[in-house]
Amino acid sequence: MGRGKWQIEHLVMRPFNWRWFEALAPTARFRAVKKIIPWYRPDELNVYFLPINQDIDLGEDTPMPVEVLHELIDRASHRVVVDRCLCRATLDCGSYPADIGCLMMGRSALEISPDISREVGPEEAKEHVRRAVEAGLVPFCGKARVDNFVFGIRNKRQLLSVCFCCECCCISRFARHIPPASRAENLNVLEGIRVEVGEKCNGCGLCADSCFLRVIRVEDGRAVIGEGCVACGRCATACRRGAVSISLSNPRLVEQVCDRLEQLIDYRS
Repeated sequence: MGRGKWQIEHLVMRPFNWRWFEALAPTARFRAVKKIIPWYRPDELNVYFLPINQDIDLGEDTPMPVEVLHELIDRASHRVVVDRCLCRATLDCGSYPADIGCLMMGRSALEISPDISREVGPEEAKEHVRRAVEAGLVPFCGKARVDNFVFGIRNKRQLLSVCFCCECCCISRFARHIPPASRAENLNVLEGIRVEVGEKCNGCGLCADSCFLRVIRVEDGRAVIGEGCVACGRCATACRRGAVSISLSNPRLVEQVCDRLEQLIDYRS
């Protein structure tokens, strides 16, 4: 069994520890550090962000990105909902509900302490996803070794993480301090997705303020999306003028992502 509620709240998820972890994040640009600290290695941190925007311009037979989560839920052997988001709770987030926690899947998810989690069936897991999306939280899914540490679970490669992110959340918050070229092997971009700034842009900067990874800047009165964008879609949500558009053309999206994650995590046995 993993760490209990008291251990997680009082020993792991403390604001001091959080600041320390964030201060160390820039060192992940160095190969030597990635070899020493497993959290940063591409086989131990490998995730996909899934935009939740309802106005994505979809190509023929292309599914909405959230369908990736539905397929993962159907494939998984076990599904466990964590009672609250440890990141939002630790940082006392005032923008999004802390009671929407991670969805963890695979056999190792059963080792998360029942003090802070519960096992659910496929339909309840999908309802949890729906609630998170309606709250405006952007999901990522994949292998996140840091979750093994936080929950006190030995790494058997049987833990699939689905986190519902805001600006407080660990992966996005720490990754912004790592150069785009160094984090590209950890944060995957969906094949066939494009994020573009159109003529309606007036350079207000709301999209730049909303960006997890700080890759948007305003130049000559117009937003520019720089290197390292993972197409999470927050910028398009923030834009009040509809100047940021997202398009996706990939009929095999669900199959590609799920099969790729199966190469990293045995979440079905």
